[in-house]
Amino acid sequence: MNAMVTLQQCRALDERDPLRHFRERFSLPEGVVYLDGNSLGALPAATAAYLQRVMTHQWGERLIRSWNEAGWVDLPLRLGDKIGQLIGARPGETVVADSTSINLFKLLACALGLQPQRRVILAETGEFPTDHYMAQGLSAWLAAGHELRRVPAAELTASLDPQVAVLMLSHVNYRTGAMHDMAAITAAAHEAGALVLWDLAHSAGAVPLQLSDCTVDFAVGCGYKYLNGGPGAPAFAYAAERLQADLRSPLSGWFGHARPFAFEPDYEAAGGIRSLQCGTPPVLSMSALEIGVDLMLEAPLQALREKSLALGDVLMGLVDQELAGCGFELITPRVHAQRGSQISLRHPQAWPLSQALIARGVIGDFRAPDVLRFGLAPLYVSYQDVWRAVAQLRELIRSGDWNRPEFLQPAAVT
Repeated sequence: MNAMVTLQQCRALDERDPLRHFRERFSLPEGVVYLDGNSLGALPAATAAYLQRVMTHQWGERLIRSWNEAGWVDLPLRLGDKIGQLIGARPGETVVADSTSINLFKLLACALGLQPQRRVILAETGEFPTDHYMAQGLSAWLAAGHELRRVPAAELTASLDPQVAVLMLSHVNYRTGAMHDMAAITAAAHEAGALVLWDLAHSAGAVPLQLSDCTVDFAVGCGYKYLNGGPGAPAFAYAAERLQADLRSPLSGWFGHARPFAFEPDYEAAGGIRSLQCGTPPVLSMSALEIGVDLMLEAPLQALREKSLALGDVLMGLVDQELAGCGFELITPRVHAQRGSQISLRHPQAWPLSQALIARGVIGDFRAPDVLRFGLAPLYVSYQDVWRAVAQLRELIRSGDWNRPEFLQPAAVT
């Protein structure tokens, strides 16, 4: 943004915001600017009461009967189809189960099983480490000599040689907020004979996705960021219908069995997406996630995307305007098509600055070694929130108040 950004302009933008009423649907602490929904989404106002009903009535009164009466047994598929609407999947292509890491392990193994003559898992350097950890662990576990090969983003398509079995890629980079062109990269991988596994942790619920239209093979994502499912909420797994008949999950738990309550001695995989289930569904956490997903489904995804981009433009404009010469480097792309729903700044004192901001009621987060991240969850972040965040950051730099002993101390979770 080239023009001066003022608080009055931000107020005017909030008044015209078609999504402004969704903020009332969240339990946000008074006086807190929450810009960390890309790490942990805010609590929907309806979640606590709904969980209380699930606990006191479905569990407390109906007990085990609720597996049938309340539809607990169908939660993974029912909730999967709801998330499927947010990611552009067809019914029966998405299931809620386990964690993102475990789902990635399962789908990566499935993809490698479909490409027996290829041995390379291609990935981008600098992605969220757990994806690479799981790929390394799976490669070591397999006896066929698989390997993880990492290259910079600019070299991905050129590295799609005949050895690559699967391209494993985060749609939005967790550190920088940079976003890949899903359709173009998926097409390039398929042209080279490779399958694609997308990690949607930082895009599901914030960026309009069309997995079916992009002919995506596999995808995973978490439920506790933009889907507002709560800390440690279950994750989801997507597998294109055209591949499901040949899926062979390495984790053959009883809920992935064709007849789980027949208690047969040998495993027979269920058909379709059900085979990606493993253990018993965590009903309470899935119930919390369903409230967050239902809330997301009420908001038009295109309106979410437009507000997300507008919030980012305002934030970047304020950084240019208020923090020039203060040692900050914008590492998130300015081009709309190349960024997700967060803005990241590099600064040598990023850690103490993040802690000092939190002490002033502005909650973003830090990623090692020197990155401040500001998540822009459009359902509850306002333009005035963005203005206040930059105003506090400017004041911290001006006063030097970030350089206090309590802000310099390391923490277990950043």
